[in-house]
Amino acid sequence: MSRTRTTLRTAGVAVRAMLVFTLVLGVGYTALITAIGQLALPWQANGSIVRDDAGTAVGSALLGQSFTDADGEALPEYFQSRPSAAGDGYDGGASSGSNLGPENGDLIASIEERKAAIAERDGVDSADIPADAVTASASGLDPHISPAYALLQVARVAEARGLGEDEVRALVESKIQSRDLGYLGEPRVNVLELNLALDDLQG
Repeated sequence: MSRTRTTLRTAGVAVRAMLVFTLVLGVGYTALITAIGQLALPWQANGSIVRDDAGTAVGSALLGQSFTDADGEALPEYFQSRPSAAGDGYDGGASSGSNLGPENGDLIASIEERKAAIAERDGVDSADIPADAVTASASGLDPHISPAYALLQVARVAEARGLGEDEVRALVESKIQSRDLGYLGEPRVNVLELNLALDDLQG
């Protein structure tokens, strides 16, 4: 009888502790952090959504996307993102890299194919094409490209839009983001933000 009472008391304590910690950590803590995020960093907390002039959501500053037509061909009037190995390309539900080693034949072949396509599309020497233009990031969702790749596309975009190269180049240079805290990462350009600024430039 004493043993049964002890077991029931222990079970009761365990259940009450579970309920208390569920309320404190599962509900209270979550609500507190959500409130802090909404008050201190609402844009970031809600997905860093980028909107056009009409207020329509066109993407996220944190997730890359492609700028291609229905057949998957690059739109010449837009700056192109780096390749993506996430699903069929920039699939947020299938974030991943190619997981292929640097000596993998399939990876080498895809890099050469991408180099040839970019060289033809942008009228440049394949030796001048930066690495990020032909290789996917580890997540497959990188929204940035290097300044070198952005500047390489200036002539093609300017011609497709009937704009001056100097004007488009100045826009690219104004969108270059420096290293975080001055030393973390590399300079980069957010492709979605650059293309939206390009649309604004042309009116």
